[in-house]
Amino acid sequence: MSKQTHSFQAEVAQLLHLVTHSLYSNKEIFVRELVSNASDACDKLRYEALNNSALYEDAPELRVRIAFDPAAKTLTITDNGIGMSAQEAIDHLGTIAKSGTKDFMSRLGAEKQADAKEQGQLIGQFGVGFYSGFIVADKITVETRRAGLKPEEGVRWISGGTGDFEVETITRPERGTSVILHLREDAGDYLQSWKVKGIIAKYSDHIALPIQMRKEEWKEGENGQPGAMVQTDEWETVNKASALWSRPKKDITQEEYESFYQAISHDYEAPLAWSHNRVEGSTEYTQLLFVPAKAPFDLWNRDKKGGLKLYVKRVFIMDEAEALLPNYLRFVKGVVDSADLPLNVSRELLQESRDVRAIREGNTKRVLALLENLAQHDVLSTENEADASDEDKANAGKYTKFYAEFGSVLKEGLGEDFANRERLAKLLRFASTSSDTANVSLADYKARMKEGQAAIYYITADTLVAAKSSPQLEVFKKKGIEVLLMSERVDEWALSHLPEFDGMPLQSVAKGAVDLGTLQDEAEKKAAEEAEVAFKPVLAKLKEALKDKAEDVRVTTRLVDSPACLVVKEGDMSNQLARLLKQAGQKAPDSKPVLEVNPEHALVKKLDGSVHFNDLAHILFDQALLAEGGLPEDPAAYVKRVNALLV
Repeated sequence: MSKQTHSFQAEVAQLLHLVTHSLYSNKEIFVRELVSNASDACDKLRYEALNNSALYEDAPELRVRIAFDPAAKTLTITDNGIGMSAQEAIDHLGTIAKSGTKDFMSRLGAEKQADAKEQGQLIGQFGVGFYSGFIVADKITVETRRAGLKPEEGVRWISGGTGDFEVETITRPERGTSVILHLREDAGDYLQSWKVKGIIAKYSDHIALPIQMRKEEWKEGENGQPGAMVQTDEWETVNKASALWSRPKKDITQEEYESFYQAISHDYEAPLAWSHNRVEGSTEYTQLLFVPAKAPFDLWNRDKKGGLKLYVKRVFIMDEAEALLPNYLRFVKGVVDSADLPLNVSRELLQESRDVRAIREGNTKRVLALLENLAQHDVLSTENEADASDEDKANAGKYTKFYAEFGSVLKEGLGEDFANRERLAKLLRFASTSSDTANVSLADYKARMKEGQAAIYYITADTLVAAKSSPQLEVFKKKGIEVLLMSERVDEWALSHLPEFDGMPLQSVAKGAVDLGTLQDEAEKKAAEEAEVAFKPVLAKLKEALKDKAEDVRVTTRLVDSPACLVVKEGDMSNQLARLLKQAGQKAPDSKPVLEVNPEHALVKKLDGSVHFNDLAHILFDQALLAEGGLPEDPAAYVKRVNALLV
């Protein structure tokens, strides 16, 4: 193949412009990304060679090498991994197939003034690590040959990071890839051995392949010239080159754990917590699981694959093994190294394997235990602060941070993981009529329930403000009964899978008739019964006027200051969830709400004998709908009725 020029995919061209003009304050991340890519290429070769050992050719020892040429001002990162064919070089280096690329570029472009940490986090999260080389290089040359192809089928790829790149065929005796960075004038530091060694120690020390650099030795100067360090022909390994998870916990420092997490997750922040264990028994495996401090940008992207890195006897098998954790724990990062799975295990076999099910259950229990420990030490008592343990002090406030980032995802587990439903319920936190922040657990709520209270009460709404101001809470506020406030989209669905907690039923205050049992005195019950009898003719007229909108109309005791509210029958879908389904383009069950009216309210009293009865009835219904976050079916008709009464 003669030399050919190709244009970058439009998104890549825009990306390269942003990389070279925005990521100027944290240049060293390019070493982390390119070494990580080289390690991945070796892992892929090892995996493909399971079925074809000839791919190793005459070099079975896998490694990554970093070399300098001060005269040419180049830094070269070479691996003897899987390599690329000509078409793969064009596809992988000229286009970006990952979803979310546009979001990445908009985020990066909007954060030109962001600090280096945020920039470094972004470049890795979106899987565009190769292009980080243009942070320090004004030209990149890639020379590569795919394992199994002939030496004359090697490929050279060259680009200056502008609008196009060149590809030509070369003869490359060795398989693998060399990324040659032609460094800019201001990137001369990366031609110094100590500089690159420091970056490798910081980001890549854990990589289970030897990362090699040429040894240097001191050479005395001649003819009055000063001495200097010069490179030799001998290669030395500059990282530990051992799988971090296989080492004893006592030998691993906190900094090493954090560095390993940052490398596998491309997160620039340290993890919130982690768990490292070797599990023995019928299924043997090592697990190293991390809980991030911040939610990734694509946590709610359904197309985004999640999962743990899977190794079998330290041989890399799969980067995103989704079967090793339930979906509601998709935010967890880490590694599982199994001693029992076959080396040729596939995604399909993972779904069916009994050993994988055991690993999945073990990982789930370990993560929940980690979260339970964080929750237990979340609040540091001011009374006993001086006597608090180091663990209490180290973990204080961590669960609050975790829940703010991942609480919504955790709730999904109520419907997905029946076996751990009780453990998950104890980990949930909510706002309530007693607390504006989501720090109330179900156990806390139950502990301070009023004597005679027969249920845990909650309300769902579109926002916390809407939940707090809902007319359905009025009688509960009057009697000082705490109600949990839920405003996340997942709440209604999740709570439908949690009928009770610790023997106490959960009851939505917006479903069914309100029944406070012994908390409602006899005088109140008698007054309500008398009002219902006296108001019977008006109720009949309201039912007739609203027959197309309301399932029923009845007198209620739940209202104190408001004239009316809407509720649904016990077991029916709430109005809020029905609206959410419709907004998402899904079909919601056809059902009508129940209109409850307050017979003591002046507007309701005005109904009796009013010449505007029909208009008032519809206004009552539409106002009740507005109060819970809905919209009238015919807003123009609502406005017209209100205006007619105001004249």
